Amino acid sequence: MPTALALDPNAPPHADLDRLAAIAQEVIARCRGRGADQVEVGVSVDSGLAVNVRLGEVETVEHTRDRGLSLTVYRGQRKGAASTADLAEDSIAVTIEQALAIARHTEADPAAGLADPALYASDFPDLDLWHPQAPDAPAAVALALRCESAALDFDPRIRNSEGAGVNSGRSYGVYANSLGFLGREYGTRHSLSCSVLAGEDEAMERDYHYDSARAMADLADATAIGREAARRTLMRLGARTLATRKAPAILSAELARGFFGHLTSAVAGGAQYRKASFLLDAVGQRVFPDWVRIGEQPHLRRAAGSSNYDDDGVATRASMLIEDGVLARYILGSYSARKLGLASTGNAGGVHNLVVQANAGSLAELFAEMREGLYVTEFLGQGVSTITGDYSRGAAGYWIENGQVAYPVSEITVAGNLREMYANLVAVGNEVDPRGNVRTGPVWLREVTVAGDGGSNE
Repeated sequence: MPTALALDPNAPPHADLDRLAAIAQEVIARCRGRGADQVEVGVSVDSGLAVNVRLGEVETVEHTRDRGLSLTVYRGQRKGAASTADLAEDSIAVTIEQALAIARHTEADPAAGLADPALYASDFPDLDLWHPQAPDAPAAVALALRCESAALDFDPRIRNSEGAGVNSGRSYGVYANSLGFLGREYGTRHSLSCSVLAGEDEAMERDYHYDSARAMADLADATAIGREAARRTLMRLGARTLATRKAPAILSAELARGFFGHLTSAVAGGAQYRKASFLLDAVGQRVFPDWVRIGEQPHLRRAAGSSNYDDDGVATRASMLIEDGVLARYILGSYSARKLGLASTGNAGGVHNLVVQANAGSLAELFAEMREGLYVTEFLGQGVSTITGDYSRGAAGYWIENGQVAYPVSEITVAGNLREMYANLVAVGNEVDPRGNVRTGPVWLREVTVAGDGGSNE
């Protein structure tokens, strides 16, 4: 069995993918020969460099390289799964034996099995995800130091640093199954971040900034990232709490990603067949105002969530999730689709580039139209139930008066119910944060409950 894997950091990984494909296909053949009715195998290689500096000194330089093989076998409707981080022959043989043994003893599950072959991806366009050119360790250290220095030199009130970091990673792998599907995917991710602290008298505040991209060349300038981290930190000085009240709120684009992430959790197939969702059986129901449109665009070039197929090998495709405010479908892999008597939507493993369409302008324009309310830039803790929709999280941000930032606020709680918050969405701004799998601008909520220790204004 071929196991030699060489990673040329500047070359496409086609030769290594061929080796991984050969391993996967041999494992499938061996499992079929041992009595498995269906088999699926994933083989992957991940490598990377992570550098962290603090106060002008190198704290860590870490090189990583991981390999893995995940195996699932089916005997009828009995399923067994096992994995290994070692691609040596002895480890693979043990993994095969473990998966087959588990399948002999599990309960039969009518929903178990491979995806419908009619849904498999057959077209694999280049999504421009492979950009392995990255700095070596000394250059990464220099980049992180420049980023932190820009933050520390920005203002004398910047008194300390939590550090700056550079991360660069490459991953590639294959997914193959006994029904003939073989998919190859590969991609890179790079990021640069900085976090600093500022103080006036005894009060200290911290904030950070970062950027991430598929290509190192697409990252924002290190000096600009450091200065933005410093600017954000300084803006938090003099933070106050608020009296408890009901008020409109705007969530920053970064936080809006999570706000819509609760939607995807609630309409995921697992939450639906377990009946553990505040949007249970909600397909066809109005969830948002009628101007809201949210859809997947899995084939965006260089995007964080782009992919030609899901974890089951099912082809991904552009598709609306929310159309004119109405929930158009659930988010389904093959297993959850069978549990619900539906067809897979190509979402085993999650969504791929969920795009929230804007209906408003810039953040400054949202402030001007809102006039008075809360701008939330940080959430603390969890406090969200996708079963009931109840929402209560510690928060920090800024109070807006006369359409302008008036002062920073902290030690507050933002509460509501997601069903009501979605239904009362006022606007989505056009300044989109492209760094994650959910692409959205800031969102304006008509009303939330804001609780602080400043008493009550009611």
